[in-house]
Amino acid sequence: MTTGLQVIFIEDDELVRRASVQSLQLAGFEVAGHGSVEAASRSIDASFPGVIVSDIRLPGASGLDLLAQCRERAPEVPIILVTGHGDISMAVQAMRDGAYDFIEKPFASERLIEAVRRALERRTLVLENQALRRELAGQSSVAPRIIGRSPAIEQVRRLIANVAPTDASVLINGDTGAGKELIARSLHDLSPRRDKPFIAVNCGALPEQMFESEMFGYEAGAFTGAQKRRVGKLEHASGGTLFLDEIESMPLSLQVKLLRVLQDGVLERLGSNQPIRANCRVVAAAKGDMAEHVADGTFRRDLLYRLNVVTIALPPLAERREDIVPLFEHFLLDAAVRYERPAPMLTDRQRAQLMQRDWPGNVRELRNAADRMVLGVIDDTAVPLDAETQSLKERTEQFERAVIAEALERCGGVVAAAADRLQLGKATLYEKIKRYGLAVKGEER
Repeated sequence: MTTGLQVIFIEDDELVRRASVQSLQLAGFEVAGHGSVEAASRSIDASFPGVIVSDIRLPGASGLDLLAQCRERAPEVPIILVTGHGDISMAVQAMRDGAYDFIEKPFASERLIEAVRRALERRTLVLENQALRRELAGQSSVAPRIIGRSPAIEQVRRLIANVAPTDASVLINGDTGAGKELIARSLHDLSPRRDKPFIAVNCGALPEQMFESEMFGYEAGAFTGAQKRRVGKLEHASGGTLFLDEIESMPLSLQVKLLRVLQDGVLERLGSNQPIRANCRVVAAAKGDMAEHVADGTFRRDLLYRLNVVTIALPPLAERREDIVPLFEHFLLDAAVRYERPAPMLTDRQRAQLMQRDWPGNVRELRNAADRMVLGVIDDTAVPLDAETQSLKERTEQFERAVIAEALERCGGVVAAAADRLQLGKATLYEKIKRYGLAVKGEER
């Protein structure tokens, strides 16, 4: 086990200390043994990535003294106290004062290992929450994270990196809730326009009679109720990015006007003949097949050609199941920060259930399920809803692909390490990797 987490074990009895350290090391933990609080305290501060196990009765500073020190210097580092039979009441009071757990002597190695494992899980969550807080605090000027390891998401990341620095128009195609606005914001945040406005317009939410005034603006007196000039979305986005979501819903009469703005770079407010320069990059998003809208006459072919210089396709979660668990775990941490609650640890069974479900609401539905889990709201979101429509073979293959992809991710794409982790023959793993189209690091067989 090489998690980067550590255990400090403090015990003045050398034989007990050696035996306990060895038991923890055999269980896979990285352990440092010390004979006194004074010897260990140099390694302990608020950033210490691990837990402390300490006997209460020690020469010099006691385990209780250590607890008091850590409450000031490292309040979120879990401390497990080891007590003699007569110290139980003292240990209970210590837990009220902030100790994570206590173990009574003599103890079995299994009891020690289990207490340390649980404490390390808690410490892991605290460290991940701290890292996420730092990340969220810095996201105002940095592109949002696009999480996932599927080939489709890798392709999306490559396209964004390639296209973002340009002014090329982009059409993002994907189902509702797939994360199209996240892609649009990433294109903006990684572009030279990042310091200018990002204006998002949902074309499907604007009534047709208001669409033109909202998009192009108007002069005072242009129509009844127009008492003062209003700057439209196109003008407001000048220098920045205009994101047009559900572009397929744009009224046909407005499409020709938008086309003129894209072609000529100028617009006119309602009630004015004065042309205004419109220097904005347009990123559009649509669900469904835009060619069908062109064929049935509800969308202009020339506007589609103007908008989709580059097309970014976002497949639904059901087609990239290896992204489900990483996304869900990220949303758990995000929700834990927002609601100031601890983030739950997923069990293997929960991971399997998450990957088996189709998630028709895509990323949006997944985020809501993570929020409910953090809030402790009980529902059936982790239960696969499509079990009765899938064959056992399909469900097994979906799960196997996701598990292999996760193992490769954790092992940096190295097949030999992933094979050891999965307890699978290397040749067999290569065959499954090829069958599922997964990416690996180049290495000799």
